[in-house]
Amino acid sequence: MQLKQTLASAVSRLSADYVPSPRMNAELLLMFTLSCDRAYLYAHPERDLTHDEQNRYDQVLAERARGVPAQYITGHQEFWGMDLIVSPAVLIPRPETEHVIESVVELAGVERAGGRGRPPHASRLGIVDVGTGSGCIAVALAKELPQAEIHAGDISVAALEVARANAARHQLESRIQFRQIDLLAGFETSSFDFIVSNPPYVGESEEDQVQLDVRKFEPRDAVFAGPTGLEVIARLIPQAHAVLRPGGWLVMEISGTISEEVRQLLRDWNEVRIRPDLQSIPRVAQARK
Repeated sequence: MQLKQTLASAVSRLSADYVPSPRMNAELLLMFTLSCDRAYLYAHPERDLTHDEQNRYDQVLAERARGVPAQYITGHQEFWGMDLIVSPAVLIPRPETEHVIESVVELAGVERAGGRGRPPHASRLGIVDVGTGSGCIAVALAKELPQAEIHAGDISVAALEVARANAARHQLESRIQFRQIDLLAGFETSSFDFIVSNPPYVGESEEDQVQLDVRKFEPRDAVFAGPTGLEVIARLIPQAHAVLRPGGWLVMEISGTISEEVRQLLRDWNEVRIRPDLQSIPRVAQARK
């Protein structure tokens, strides 16, 4: 079958299976199958797929039709302009999390300019990414803040393997220290300028509102925090306060459903701010020790 016909058939198939954005998914999976870019698809509409290519494409379409996220099929996701490796061991990086990077980069610029709360001898910013998952936050910050000393922790060994691979993929492995750890256990008090995290923040009571492919295929412990969604954040905030230097910042991704509760948990901190995403949904909580 010719490429143009194959693509049209795939779009119809995914539409019939109620896959969101069927054309985008059909194109993405065909590019993955043929190891080509989108320009190639439209420049060669008459190209015939080989029998093996058609079989491989049918297989990945079947996976997508049963709900497997395209990122887990291809093994890749773009984040902060970088191509990252992903697997079912990690949460798929999302555009909303880029607001966390923006917040830290902005605050780090203020810290470098004014040195608020930092001892004169501290020439490098110390940053910990808690629950690093794919490493998307740690790798992006290593790219944006070459003066920073970055630590990245996760309780999952499998997730840390993916994070290390992403650091190596972007030649930043020497900039990030990875460790298996539960939140901030084991870090010294008053030793970092930033604690950064995209923690699990969805409550089990909200499960029916979460997309089916997220519920079925993404790591549950990276999505759901417990009954209310605040359980991990409530543990993280006091640990972060202990580990941060005076004047240091805690920056976390959150959801709109828990934003006011998070603000209450941060009531003893300074300069608390809840920043919205592009859809005006509360998305990033930042607070200064």
